[in-house]
Amino acid sequence: MLSSSAAAATRDVSIRLPEDSFETYKCDAPSLDVKVKKEDLVWMYKSMITMRRMEMAADGLYKAKLIRGFCHLCTGQEAVGVGMESGLTKDDKVITAYRSHGFTYMRGGSIKSILAELLGRKDGISGGKGGSMHMFTPNFFGGNGIVGAQVPLGAGIAFTQKYLGHKAATFVFYGDGAANQGQVFEAFNMAKLWGLPAVFVCENNRYGMGTSANRSSANTEYFKRGDYIPGVKVNGMDVLAVHQAISYAKDWTVSDQKGPLLLEMQTYRYGGHSMSDPGTTYRTREEIQRMRSNNDPITGLKECLLEHSIVSEEELKAMDKSAREEVDKAVEEAKKSPEPELDQFWTHVYQKGTEVPFLRGCEPEVIHRYR
Repeated sequence: MLSSSAAAATRDVSIRLPEDSFETYKCDAPSLDVKVKKEDLVWMYKSMITMRRMEMAADGLYKAKLIRGFCHLCTGQEAVGVGMESGLTKDDKVITAYRSHGFTYMRGGSIKSILAELLGRKDGISGGKGGSMHMFTPNFFGGNGIVGAQVPLGAGIAFTQKYLGHKAATFVFYGDGAANQGQVFEAFNMAKLWGLPAVFVCENNRYGMGTSANRSSANTEYFKRGDYIPGVKVNGMDVLAVHQAISYAKDWTVSDQKGPLLLEMQTYRYGGHSMSDPGTTYRTREEIQRMRSNNDPITGLKECLLEHSIVSEEELKAMDKSAREEVDKAVEEAKKSPEPELDQFWTHVYQKGTEVPFLRGCEPEVIHRYR
């Protein structure tokens, strides 16, 4: 048990965020004064180091050719997923694109289930049939592989929340590479027209699939692109700034019932777009190293913990060691999981109770009987 953090667990700490943490469009800024429990700061740190360890493990498994196909890692972007979860309840809904491992973990998925899914194993969170891009939990709607397609789905979830009278919000994540999709703007229009409790969150990690944002977008101020929807630009490398913005957005849509809001999380991925992308042909190694050295979200929170005497260096090392051991154990357990049975390929295609008597295969003339 952590001695100093346990002794201070019931006490709050007040932290003043940097003045440039937020920039706004047609709305006030979230407060720069953050009041948070010390135990919650420790939880944030543990969550971020565990998430990074999990992604590092996935990187190693992919390079060992145990993970095949698509694999998009969120290394460097941990503050977004952790800061998000710290400001939500389980009643709030989240949907995102294919860089989804961290969100799955924060929304209740176990490390073993995520890694087993990447390996295509039976114990995977989607039964080994979804892979890197299709992971789900009861309050997390994926993991979606088609660029931008999750945004109108998220608007639909928000519509359901309002229709059923649920006092909860739906957070709809997409990347800067998806920000120019027409369906994104269609979802904006419907959400504003109907006053939906939707928070559209653009994870701007500066690069799409090998293309910098300023080469693909005439307007890179994504928080202003909702036009009639107010927006906030957030330092997405600071977990406390993310926490504050998410809490603000939830109050905006639910408590104040002001309709949708747009958040732009300015973040950075250390690796390539996917495992097949080295990530160094369209940006310099010096840029990546500079971001690691000066803006790393884990290092930033670590310095905060030490500055406020919440934990000691020794306790931080113990947490790092514990996260490494937890992930290493999950890797071995995931490897031992068997592959799904072949007949499972024909299940979970339709909602239970709406199945049809047959499924068509890849060849037009071949009909596979539903099992």
